[in-house]
Amino acid sequence: MQKVLGRIQAQVLRSRATNAFANVVRHEATAAKPAATSKEFRERQVRFNIKNEQTEGRPLYLDAQATTPMDPRVLDAMLPYLTNFYGNPHSRTHAYGWETESAVEKAREQVATLIGADPKEIIFTSGATESNNIAVKGVARFYGTKKRHVITTQTEHKCVLDSCRALENEGFKVTYLPVLANGLIDLQQLEETITTETSLVSIMTVNNEIGVRQPVDEIGKLCRSRRVFFHTDAAQAVGKIPLDVNAMNIDLMSISGHKIYGPKGVGALYVRRRPRVRLEPIQSGGGQERGLRSGTVPAPLAVGLGAAAELSLREMDYDKNWVDFLSNRLLDRISSALPHVIRNGDAKATYNGCLNLSFAYVEGESLLMALKDVALSSGSACTSASLEPSYVLRAIGTDEDLAHSSIRFGIGRFTTVEEVDYTADKCIKHVERLREMSPLWEMVQEGIDLKTIQWSQH
Repeated sequence: MQKVLGRIQAQVLRSRATNAFANVVRHEATAAKPAATSKEFRERQVRFNIKNEQTEGRPLYLDAQATTPMDPRVLDAMLPYLTNFYGNPHSRTHAYGWETESAVEKAREQVATLIGADPKEIIFTSGATESNNIAVKGVARFYGTKKRHVITTQTEHKCVLDSCRALENEGFKVTYLPVLANGLIDLQQLEETITTETSLVSIMTVNNEIGVRQPVDEIGKLCRSRRVFFHTDAAQAVGKIPLDVNAMNIDLMSISGHKIYGPKGVGALYVRRRPRVRLEPIQSGGGQERGLRSGTVPAPLAVGLGAAAELSLREMDYDKNWVDFLSNRLLDRISSALPHVIRNGDAKATYNGCLNLSFAYVEGESLLMALKDVALSSGSACTSASLEPSYVLRAIGTDEDLAHSSIRFGIGRFTTVEEVDYTADKCIKHVERLREMSPLWEMVQEGIDLKTIQWSQH
């Protein structure tokens, strides 16, 4: 019954999103009077695109890899701990502490159940970035007197790569494994890279830019056979695909709250107890969270993460079917109307909610500007300020011009059919227009192979 009610509520939320969509996409034939000041412009909340069309309201949201909207059911679970139950969960001498401690432990159990772990193995953190830092630096430093080698891949999240660079500055050796053209690692190359000096292998489950799903079960089996700890950044995978840390031989796993329709500012780190994984904490304090992450656990955020984890487990199959349907609909609609559209990453070993497409002979930033009424991204939110092409796309061998023309479509639980169709149609319209303006596209239409041209520099 609870499962049915949850689905009904999700359908109501989608219906509300559809109604909001009808207001967002309203076009006006005449231009609005210019705002006198930037403040006046912001108060109007008017968005313009480069074709002199204007829409009122906020853009549609298709950037689910950057963050997800909080599920209202999560907010319902959090509200009591933002108002009445405000005790410190580490206060053991009165009821205020006892009631929030009980809520935090329930949340710990909910997160553990989602990934098949023991609640005692869940450490609350501020998010996946902190979890990754604790895991990578903590394991390497603890075992650093005997083992000084860490293995990761070139397509990891920036916080893992930067943690590894920090270890290199401390004298550790780090191997950055390349990936194949489809974004997957070469398991044989990984096996050959592991040595007796290797303490940790850190490879993400689902890539945040191209959605590729690494074979974590095979990686875990290999690491266990070689007595090397295996850490995976599962921020984009937890709650979306089935994960079992014991069946997959995962020793450490990073989790983010706001990627599973929970609150921002909270995450978790799974740390295996048997066989025991030892970590050196990266911050000092009161010794909370088994001494691995000192600091007061924010009870409302932990409760929100627990509620989001429980909902994700309950509705995982439903969400997957919905996301798969919308992703295939978006891809089919765009591919059938436009030639020279390339899907980045493996088409099968993937999470369909992350769809990364390159539109040949179109500048990605120009397309994003044209699609002002849809919130999209050209890559990771953590590096979106950079004008450089995505390092993930470069790692899979994508040509620089195609890397610059990539758009990431993020589909989630509350995305609607109307939003997907509108985005596809707008994308098709503006790609065709931008290509008509491109001399390169004109040359391709004339049958000229651009790779054979020797461009001169002036």
